[in-house]
Amino acid sequence: MAARLVIAITSQDIGARITTRRRVPGGFRDAVGILESWADGVLRVRKRDGTLVEIQEETLAAARVVPAAPPRPERT
Repeated sequence: MAARLVIAITSQDIGARITTRRRVPGGFRDAVGILESWADGVLRVRKRDGTLVEIQEETLAAARVVPAAPPRPERT
């Protein structure tokens, strides 16, 4: 059974935590974070480490809303 890639987000999901898979030369790249904006064909996703990923809409292969990240364990 082959996996089915589906884009299941819209601009209405701004502020939600999403996961994306996009086409890049040689394969795919994934990004998980908060969808900060989606304008002029560009999605901006803020990752947990604070970096902002800009994704061209036409490169999206799959995307969906995901639950909030679990809390990180405290370091001792």
